[in-house]
Amino acid sequence: MPRHNNGKDKVIFNIPADAEGTFIRRLNRFAREILIHGMNFYAHIHDLGQLEELLYFGNSVLLKSYRKVVGRKTEWELLAARLKDSWIFVNSKFHRIFAERIFKDPSISPFGEIDDMTPEIRVGNSRLDFLLRKNGKRIWVEVKGCTLIRNSKALFPDAPTSRGRRHVNELLNLKARRDDAALVILVFIPASCFAPNAATDSEFAQIFCDAVKAGIEVRPLLLAYDGNSIIFCGEIPLCIP
Repeated sequence: MPRHNNGKDKVIFNIPADAEGTFIRRLNRFAREILIHGMNFYAHIHDLGQLEELLYFGNSVLLKSYRKVVGRKTEWELLAARLKDSWIFVNSKFHRIFAERIFKDPSISPFGEIDDMTPEIRVGNSRLDFLLRKNGKRIWVEVKGCTLIRNSKALFPDAPTSRGRRHVNELLNLKARRDDAALVILVFIPASCFAPNAATDSEFAQIFCDAVKAGIEVRPLLLAYDGNSIIFCGEIPLCIP
């Protein structure tokens, strides 16, 4: 499938960090302890992955403040972590927003100009991220975020994902019913290509390859974060046999 790299280096969303901190430790699945200006705080993280290459003792992180929001258990939320000279965005809460901005802009959307877009659609036993309509055709789209890199390859997932396998299965079922289906990967690390992470989840890697062979579009879109804005950097190829 052709790569789509129009609109490269286009800002798609502004989300400035409110503070830079130092990662201390992981408390549980969703909370981390962070040092900010010499004081320890708890920060929430919207990401189900392990993020071991990014969230380790002493690494720099960027945070958004929710200190004035009544009823929150944590005053801060993680946005990004340092990887060499780059900030890697790690907050999956914004993935649907980023995808919407991309799909609505024909200059950067891998689907070109669409007629309509509906988010969060129930299909079978799953809820897929989007249903797009273009020229009378339906395009079912699931969006995943990727923050793991090895040998210049972006890899997903970084932890076993039964949910991810279920979503790709739903796309396969929809494709078999002659609807169009696509898997969009938002890649937040400076990678040259994308591959399924067979070492972490061999079942996901197999169903991913089955999806590619069945004609499901896989669109790995490279995004960068500079501490203020999310920037569209183009589409990268797949690196699978």
